Amino acid sequence: MPEGIIVKALSGYYYVKSAGSAEEPVQCRARGIFKKRGVSPLVGDRVIYEVTENGEGTVDEVLPRSTELIRPPVANVEQAVLAFSVAEPALNLQLLDKFLVHTENAGLDTIICLTKSDLLDSEDESAEAASQETITMQDAKQLYEQIGYTVIITSTKTEDGISEVRSRLAGRISVFSGQSGVGKSSLLNALVPGLMLETNQISSKLGRGKHTTRHVELIELEGEGRGLVADTPGFSQLDFVQLEPEELSGCFAEMKRIASGCKFRGCLHQHEPGCQVIAAVESGTVAASRYKHYLVFLQEMKERKRRY
Repeated sequence: MPEGIIVKALSGYYYVKSAGSAEEPVQCRARGIFKKRGVSPLVGDRVIYEVTENGEGTVDEVLPRSTELIRPPVANVEQAVLAFSVAEPALNLQLLDKFLVHTENAGLDTIICLTKSDLLDSEDESAEAASQETITMQDAKQLYEQIGYTVIITSTKTEDGISEVRSRLAGRISVFSGQSGVGKSSLLNALVPGLMLETNQISSKLGRGKHTTRHVELIELEGEGRGLVADTPGFSQLDFVQLEPEELSGCFAEMKRIASGCKFRGCLHQHEPGCQVIAAVESGTVAASRYKHYLVFLQEMKERKRRY
């Protein structure tokens, strides 16, 4: 039986593209055994499938996954591309840090794309987030590059940064995600000519975009190295169901590097004596905004545990 990859899941059907084939994906149903086992095939799964007489098919086996994301539901992703606009809507560092916690927890390489750079006035590049934090685009770039992330400033109107993003997608499965209305679909349209994903303008009343992406789908890039990218529904919030409070600092790359030096095992970096993270915040080695968001997320996790 042939091997392929699920490139789209919609209304109970799985669309499987044969490995190394240029043919259209085969529309498949999953065998009932998956439901009995409590397993659901995911977009990105490498599968064994069988083509039936009517030209459709059945997914018979899901091969072992290297990674698995729950929100968005994608398997075998190697890197995440987080799209965050610097204007309309304004750059939201707290939400960006929340996404980074999830990509770090999933073990993904992460690229941060600061979109809509053409909307900034050259004399005033400040972007004010919902939390009333203010930071310039260049300062944000420097902050996250110092931590170790790749940060690319993009504009689909001027095509700034588009070729750099495309080169980093070659030969890999990447997931695109980010806040609603930041230009993810526009960015993918620029990366894949002829794609024509639906885009929507920002609602002036709500200050955020409509969700234009309804399902997860892998899109094949053209050119050298190719690569597959997943366009995913935008999120206004993420939870921390899979994480324990003691694991949170391990999802802040700069804190993870120094937390082992804390005096107490299981240090939560709040007020414990001999805490290396607190010392690094005081010295400026760890950014105050990142530490502030760490404490916000920690409180969210503690409140969730009390509820359940």
